[in-house]
Amino acid sequence: MRRLLLPLVLLALPMLSSPSLAEPIALKRGVGLHEWLNWSPLTKDKTYRWPPYRSIEEWQSSERPLSDWPKGDPFKAIHLLGFDFVRLTVDPGPLLDSEGQRRQQALDVLSRAVDRLTKVGLKVVFNLHGVSQVPAYDMDILYDGADSEGVARYRSMVKAVAAMLVRHGTDKVAFEPYNEPAYYPCDASGTDDWQRIMASTVADIREIDRRLAIIVTGACGGSITGLTNLNPHFDDENIHYSFHMYEPHSFTHQKADWTNGFFSGFPWPTNTGSPETVIEGLRVHMLAEGLNSLQQAANIARLKSEINEYFKEGSNAATLKARIGEAVDWAKRHNIPPQRLFMGEFGVMRMSADGRSGAYDADRLAYLQTLRQIAEGHGIPWSVWEYSNPHGMSVIEPKGPAVPDKPMLQALGLSVPQ
Repeated sequence: MRRLLLPLVLLALPMLSSPSLAEPIALKRGVGLHEWLNWSPLTKDKTYRWPPYRSIEEWQSSERPLSDWPKGDPFKAIHLLGFDFVRLTVDPGPLLDSEGQRRQQALDVLSRAVDRLTKVGLKVVFNLHGVSQVPAYDMDILYDGADSEGVARYRSMVKAVAAMLVRHGTDKVAFEPYNEPAYYPCDASGTDDWQRIMASTVADIREIDRRLAIIVTGACGGSITGLTNLNPHFDDENIHYSFHMYEPHSFTHQKADWTNGFFSGFPWPTNTGSPETVIEGLRVHMLAEGLNSLQQAANIARLKSEINEYFKEGSNAATLKARIGEAVDWAKRHNIPPQRLFMGEFGVMRMSADGRSGAYDADRLAYLQTLRQIAEGHGIPWSVWEYSNPHGMSVIEPKGPAVPDKPMLQALGLSVPQ
């Protein structure tokens, strides 16, 4: 009997040190890392360059000269700011466009990327973040119903990614297989397609590993509304539930999409300004940029109803607290600790140098600090959008030297470099 037991014990020993048996991941304060592995480069014929994905140097030089970046490991710099994890967004297109050895090449590139991050002490929320640059592989493939061929292909790809991730250790990585799905209730179809897709995807990942943290999302663009429409009958202790918080959208996303457009200066909280002060601020910026009276009037006319609606609805700490409270109440109804919620994106566009877009710093920072404190008050981990964004929702300066936005770090309760 003793002779039989010894080989069994020896066989079991490697499993004790297996990464998949590590403790589940613990998340606290994170930042989106979006420009590196999203938008995988294309060839002239609009197919994916192979092997896919950008190098670190291609990412860093995409919006500013490499010389604008400080020397040293850019990922260590993220960790030194006080972030314990990054939400790494990844274009799923190359994975959907490949299989067998070719897909393995793509997975190997992504695995090395995860290694680069974890070796400096950062944990990774690995998010498949669909984009539209190759129409055959944008997220429309998910919207023909839960039983469609597109969903089946996507779910198969998700299992391959999960198998890659667990090798890094479940204490270091979490898997978020979808980003901001636009299913029911947004389409008002009355179907349960997204419920079925999400539940089936959880089951797929659990076939690979029971301890890998899964970030589940509701439909309706990943909003709180979509989350609270979800039935988490598939719940286990290693599942987190995501929501994105950009409300009110007219404050967080102040950006004009029309010629000579100006859309900026909405205050937060709302009661710190008025429609008249917003319009006056717009006039000052437009005049400085040389717009004539007709162009100024056209901008104001285009925004007037939105300005009035913004002040009519109102937004302050109480309204943000109530909205987050909807997610907390949903979790409690389903016996899910609020600590397993996940505020996966939030942010505010900062005022551009020409005043055409964004919020004034005082308003932006007040919103970020308030929202962050509300989430932390419930023990909810968060990920701010994002680390390096040229459009103004950025932890480092959007243009010029890649140095941190120190007031933003303070609002987020993070380390401020001297």
